[in-house]
Amino acid sequence: MSTLQGWCNYRVPYADSDQMGFVYYGRYLTYFERARNELLRALNFTYKEMEARGLGLPVIEAHVNYRQPACYDDELRISAELSWLKLLRMQVFCRVWRGDELLADGYTIHAVMDLNSKKATRLHQDLENLFRRNLMNAEAVPDERKARPE
Repeated sequence: MSTLQGWCNYRVPYADSDQMGFVYYGRYLTYFERARNELLRALNFTYKEMEARGLGLPVIEAHVNYRQPACYDDELRISAELSWLKLLRMQVFCRVWRGDELLADGYTIHAVMDLNSKKATRLHQDLENLFRRNLMNAEAVPDERKARPE
């Protein structure tokens, strides 16, 4: 099974860097968001379409491993893959590269939210099927519906 990735190229503008010329640490989460949007596009589905269906994916947890600093004017490649999917949550794993050098990696965990009620909800079945087919390692993540007694 091949893993579907969302990815984008991004040249670091001066506004992303600190006084030392390094990318400010908080910008990496914005980079992760860019790649997550491209992941949805790779699935032929956009976040805008998800919102039109009354669903949101707010970030409820984030983690970044900073390995090497990105700098002003670096050309970055940023990727995102769906790590796991549970009934009300999902994790997206992201990487930031400069050429062949891994600069950062990490993840964001998202709740599935009904935009009207602002409460956690399940994905619509067609979206769950779409996402589940494109997990990084679908065999490693059991479908909770099958694991739970009725």
